[in-house]
Formats: sequence, C-alpha cells, structure tokens
Amino acid sequence: MTGKRPVRVLVVDDHPVFREGFAALLSSIDEVEVAGTASTGAEAVEQAAEREPDVVVMDVQMPGMDGIEATRRILRAHPEIGVVVLTMSEEDGTIFDALRAGARGYLLKGAEPDEVVRAITTVAGGGVVFGAVLASRIADFLAPRPETGGTPFPALTAREHEVLDLVAAGLSNGQIAARLFLSQKTVRNHVHAVLTKLQAADRAEAIIRARDAGMGRA
Repeated sequence: MTGKRPVRVLVVDDHPVFREGFAALLSSIDEVEVAGTASTGAEAVEQAAEREPDVVVMDVQMPGMDGIEATRRILRAHPEIGVVVLTMSEEDGTIFDALRAGARGYLLKGAEPDEVVRAITTVAGGGVVFGAVLASRIADFLAPRPETGGTPFPALTAREHEVLDLVAAGLSNGQIAARLFLSQKTVRNHVHAVLTKLQAADRAEAIIRARDAGMGRA
C-alpha cells in the first residue's frame, strides 16, 4: 500500500451519530481519507462537486432529496465518482432504484466494517459490490422466469394479482401506489392480504414464488 493514494470518501447520512461515527471509523483506516460529510441529499450534491471524492457512501432515507435522487444527480455531473448505498432497507424496490440511479455498491447498515471498507475500495477501483444476501436477491430477480399455462394463485383477487405482479417486478409500495393510483395504505393492505393468502413469511418469499410462477414482468 506504500505510495498509494487513499480513497477519498464523502459520508452522507441524516443521523448525526451514525454519520460522525462512521466518518471516525473510516478516518482510522489507512486506505481511506474522509473528504467530508453531508446530512442531506442536496448537501451531498454540493459536497460532491466541491470535495471531489472518489466514493460517496450514501444513505437512502433522508428528508427532502433522498439518496436515490442525490446519487442520480451526482453521477450525472460526475460519472467518475463511485456510489455505495448504505441503508437499513432490504426492500427490493430500493435496491433496484439504487441500481438504476447508478450506484455500484449496496450494503446494509448492519454490515461489518471490513465489508464496508472492501466495498469502498472495490468501487473506487471501478468494481461493483453488493452484500451476499442482496447479491442473491439480485440474481433471483434477473433469473429467467418460466412460462405458465394458467392464472397463478387463484385465491387472489384481480387487484391483488396486480399488486403481486408489481411487487415481483421490484417496485416499492410507493411506486405501486403511484402506478395503480392508490394510497400507500391501500397498497400495504393488499400486500398484507397477498402474504396471508400465499402463506408467505415475508415479501421476499412472495417475490420468489411469484417470479417462479412467471409474474413480475411489469
């Protein structure tokens, strides 16, 4: 590592304790230099232009401009910057929104420090990295889906079929609500009904079963 410039990282998170703690952790690592911190998406866009980091570690859920939109704007202006999304959310819609925005890394906040550092250095080197669980779910999302001869899950209503199809396509509840012109509360109720009728343990299991049945092409 002698003579190699450290990776300059901008840390973005609206929770000051996590943000400062995470920045302090990165500051203790020889391979990393903290270029700055930001507490909002808008501030992240400004800091990315001013500080010229190699990598931005980006929270998703922030007031005002969220991390997905901030990622999109940063990479539109500075495509050479790598973005690692670090979030509490395992919701499939969030994962694929981050990918579509151009993020090249996606880790959960419960990731071990060495996993986060590996992600930062990999993305700084031009690579792509995801946590093991998320990588598995992305592979499942991209896997070929079989054709089916009839309507799957006959216990579901027509509306519940619509909702499940969009869930299987990776949309979040908010995106489904916008697509179907429903309230998010109504969508949550439909999702709950679908999970109950399918006897699925969680959303991920419902997605797997729906995609196995050929759904999720919306």
